[in-house]
Amino acid sequence: MSDAKQNGKSNLEKDPKDWVSGDDPMTGAQQSYLKTLAEQAHEPEAVSEDLTKADASQRIDALKEKLDLD
Repeated sequence: MSDAKQNGKSNLEKDPKDWVSGDDPMTGAQQSYLKTLAEQAHEPEAVSEDLTKADASQRIDALKEKLDLD
């Protein structure tokens, strides 16, 4: 069994740090979702205007886990 399958992830999911566009600025959708999650988690410091796509994705995942949204 692959590492991805053992960790409960699809083979289609890549670690954000491995994304080709991971260093690009976060998208508007990521920024909006991150802001919503940060407000729900009472962690406004999780949002920063200069995040990359990869950083935003990782913060979104962490906040979703904290809020038990997965």
